[in-house]
This record gives sequence, structure tokens and C-alpha cells, in this order.
Amino acid sequence: MNDRSSARGPSGRLGRRGFLGALAAGASAAGLATAGAAPATAAGRDGHRGPKGLRPLFLGTYTSMPGGGSGIGLAAYDPATGRITGNGELPGVADPSFLTLSPDGGTLYAVDESTDGAVTAVALAADGAHRVLGSRPTGGAGPCHLSVHPSGRWLLSANYTSGSVAVHPVDPATGALGERTDLVPHSAPPPGPGQDGPHAHQIVTTPDGGHVLAVDLGTDTVYTYRLDASAGTLHQVSTAALRPGAGPRHLTFHPGGRYAYLANEVDNTAVVCAYDPATGRLTPGAPQSTGTGPGTSYPAQFLVTPDGRFAYLANRGHNSLTRYAVEEDGARLRLLDTVPVGGDFPRHITFSPDHRLLFAGNQRSNTVTVFAVDPDSGDLRPTGTPFEAPMPVCVLPLP
Repeated sequence: MNDRSSARGPSGRLGRRGFLGALAAGASAAGLATAGAAPATAAGRDGHRGPKGLRPLFLGTYTSMPGGGSGIGLAAYDPATGRITGNGELPGVADPSFLTLSPDGGTLYAVDESTDGAVTAVALAADGAHRVLGSRPTGGAGPCHLSVHPSGRWLLSANYTSGSVAVHPVDPATGALGERTDLVPHSAPPPGPGQDGPHAHQIVTTPDGGHVLAVDLGTDTVYTYRLDASAGTLHQVSTAALRPGAGPRHLTFHPGGRYAYLANEVDNTAVVCAYDPATGRLTPGAPQSTGTGPGTSYPAQFLVTPDGRFAYLANRGHNSLTRYAVEEDGARLRLLDTVPVGGDFPRHITFSPDHRLLFAGNQRSNTVTVFAVDPDSGDLRPTGTPFEAPMPVCVLPLP
């Protein structure tokens, strides 16, 4: 949302930490279920299949907030039924609010969304004895998103509170992180209405691998960079301006690679953006409805099916998932319906690796809900009882 370092931002609006704290105050703490749970194993480079076909699932949380966890949540899921069972937590990782996996599957990376922001590497083990490899400072405050470059050589992170993006080298042998090679502040344009500064919310590599995009909620801008693959430095090549006060949060590409879908959390809209691989330029289209009615519902994130036919948007205030039909080879979203998420404040959604399941991490209700995805109609069907976990703000299922 807004500045996580203070309770309230400009004009009395809740800051990021204050906003999250207000949510936590009304939510009861929930522990990861352990009774009868199957071990959450991960084999990294050797495969991830666990006992009886169960796959590992990791959960991001906040360790510094009431109702949060004490580290990265460890669980397993059944790819046939969607049922999740818990296996405790991996301690020693502070405020791991977003997680991602290395391309080879051997290393897990987590942000430390604190004032002195950091990123942490975790070596995954087949027997579940995962090992924290160490952390590196991001050079900014409140990192809330990270991704690994497709080469596997660079970790990219977005510092929300201070409005900057960082690059760290990855050791190809161990997956450990080296000292930061770049830190780029979003110094222009000036903040949008109601914002106190830039707030980088996401950083991703484009599908063609030619550019890196950084989405900034505070400046209503998506920045396009080229990554110097030798030096690990970012060089800005263009910017895409959203309408003032849009509050862009996360974007997701269509499988065709020429269009991306952007969730604007402040003005409650979705935008289709055209992407030019030659120049890296992103061109936003007209804002359109999220299907949640008037006011804002803090849309969080898009998912797109691998065949490019359907897209889903998580709406935190409305506690729903919006379903769109994707038309014109990705150039158009047609609103179909909204589906109750079965929890409170769906902060993060993701597919299982086979795209048959959709997981929603519901921050305020301390639950993860699971849906079966109909490949023909795009319909979502709840699979069973929500899984209880302490403040699940990121869900990462492994193959």
C-alpha cells in the first residue's frame, strides 16, 4: 500500500506497516497444521516429488507482525486433490513476505521486508533439511518482491518503502548471493496523488529475456531496463505512465509475450499493456473494470493460463477472484465473473506447476484456499477445507 515505515502516510492514509498491522489486529493467529502431516520434502535439482506423490509448498509471511509466522512456512500439497498438509516452519528468515525459486529448482529466495531490507538464499534438500545460505542487504527499505533472471545468474528485488530496485549476483554452484551489483532509485516522475514517494512493487524479466520491468505504485510508472549480463547493472530505456493515482502493483504477461496485464491497486482497475520486444516499451491501454463494483478493492495480482485463454485477478477488499476471457491473441480482456475466494484479503495467487490448481494466500483470515481450474471453461471450483497458516502472504508450490 503506502510507506511501510510509518503508521500513516499522507493525508492520514494508512501506511504499509500500519495498514498490514490493522489487518493483523483483527485476525487470530493460526499455526501450520502438523497432525498427520506428510513431510514437505524438496529434491531441488533431483526433483521434488514427496511421499505418496505429495509436492512441497512454501509459504511467505511476516515474522515481525502479530499473527505472523516465525519463518518460511513448510507444507506439502496433493496435486490430485489440492489438499495441503503442514510441516512447521524454517526459522532464521525474517519477514519473508515474497518467495521465488531458482530456474534449476535448487534454491529458494526470500525478501526480508524490513526497514533494513535484505534478500536471503535457502538451499533446498530432498530430506527436508533445508539450509539458509545467508542474506545480503538490498540497499533499500521494505523489499516486497524479487525474481531470478532466466539465466539464473542474477537476483532482482524491489524495495517498496524506499522506491528502488536492486541486483545481486548468484553463485552458479551453490545458489548463494553475492554483494549487490546495482541499486537504482526511482527518482522521476514525482509521486502520484496521495503518495509520499516512489514505491517499487515488482521487478520481472520480460518473456523474451531482453528487458527488465519494474512496477512502481508511488510514481504510477512502469520502468523498462536492460540488464548488463556481465556487470549486473540496470540501464533504463523507457517508462510507461499510468493515469495519476492508478497505483500499479503487479503485471503478468500473456504467453504470447506481446501483452501484459497490470493490476492497479489504488484506483481498482485492470489495464492491458502492449509490449514491444525490440524497444522494451510498454504501452498501457484504457483502464477497465475488475468486476468488484464501486470504490477500491485493492486488486493484487493477475494469473494467466498457459494456453492464454483465461486470466484471473485477486481482489483483496472484495475477497474474490475475477475471471476474464482473453481475446485477440492477448490484446483484450473480457470480464466474465467474480468468484468468492473463500478467505479474507487474498494477497497472493499462483498456479500449481501443472496449472490444474490455483492457490490463494489469504492474509487476514490466515488461510490458503485451493481451486481446481477447468481447462476448457476456466471455471474455478473450491477443492476442500482452507488450510490454516500464519498470515500467508505468498504461496509457492513446487513441481
